[in-house]
Amino acid sequence: MRLLRRGDTPAHRYNGAMRPKPPPDYLAGYPPALVAQVNALIAQDQLGTVLRQRYPVAHTVRTDKALYDYVVALKHTHLRTAPPLSKVAFDSKLQVIAHALGTHTAISRVHGGKLKAKREIRVATVFRDMPPEFLRMIVVHELAHLRVRNHDKAFYQLCCHMEPAYPQYELDLRAYLCLLGAGGAPLWAAQPGSVD
Repeated sequence: MRLLRRGDTPAHRYNGAMRPKPPPDYLAGYPPALVAQVNALIAQDQLGTVLRQRYPVAHTVRTDKALYDYVVALKHTHLRTAPPLSKVAFDSKLQVIAHALGTHTAISRVHGGKLKAKREIRVATVFRDMPPEFLRMIVVHELAHLRVRNHDKAFYQLCCHMEPAYPQYELDLRAYLCLLGAGGAPLWAAQPGSVD
């Protein structure tokens, strides 16, 4: 095996410049026929119309406090015995840094002689301007992580228990993210009378 020497061009370089990183594949794992259908709708400039007909308005949750109240209400409805949440917030850095749309964290700290655990949920700010179904989908997803850490069968069963239309909302959200990744314009904006 030959080591790189000064002046060698690493394999990740192209004509002396870095290659642009491809956008995330939001539809990875879906059947190829479904991916082709979504890509065809994007190419025909029809996906936005389909999504706007299915989800006509954006939600009214605009602030971190309103998001906290929304998440806690869902948690009390479906996961009463789950540990309490210390923080829920929109996070503008989330999608850029972690390539994630939401995160859940558990932080343990020693306080005196006791171990205190704080749980947080952060939601990407892209969800501020989306329909209520998409916000509900990401919140249900992050709440399910309070009980089930991995994305396995039990996890998705819990998501579907909290929101029966979870699989459809997730697919539509992923299709919308593909549209945005292809340079499409955002479809929803803040509604007048939003909770601020």
